[in-house]
Amino acid sequence: MSLIPSFFGGRRSNIFDPFSLDVWDPFRDLPFPSSLSTTSGDNSAFVSTRVDWRETPEAHVFKADLPGLKKDEVKVEVEDDRVLQISGERNVEKEDKNDTWHRVERSSGKFMRRFRLPENAKMDQVKASMENGVLTVTVPKAEVKKPDVKAIQIS
Repeated sequence: MSLIPSFFGGRRSNIFDPFSLDVWDPFRDLPFPSSLSTTSGDNSAFVSTRVDWRETPEAHVFKADLPGLKKDEVKVEVEDDRVLQISGERNVEKEDKNDTWHRVERSSGKFMRRFRLPENAKMDQVKASMENGVLTVTVPKAEVKKPDVKAIQIS
């Protein structure tokens, strides 16, 4: 574990990923509002939900940790121009007048992540499942046909 914070989000950073629609906001953690930042101090941890994107020979697989959410509270959509969108909302827990809160660390609010999918993604066969607070979205890949290579005899 590094004691020096990473400006680019650690080893899974997607700042150089050509398929990502995420925008790096250098002013995100500063105390004044930013035009790029969509987070607020109360719910920034949940708004920036982390998603893993893994490519296998058969599919693109996305996994998002969404603890405490039910599958009907999460939306998975495919938009125009090959964009996968994962969104949802965690509601604020109701407060009782007799309760004394000592710490509030769990976040609430809306979140949304968008990913531009490559040309080989089969957009009509996207599948999603949710188990134990982990959303898994599988986007099958089209088979890439290798060009026929014909050997030519040299005379």
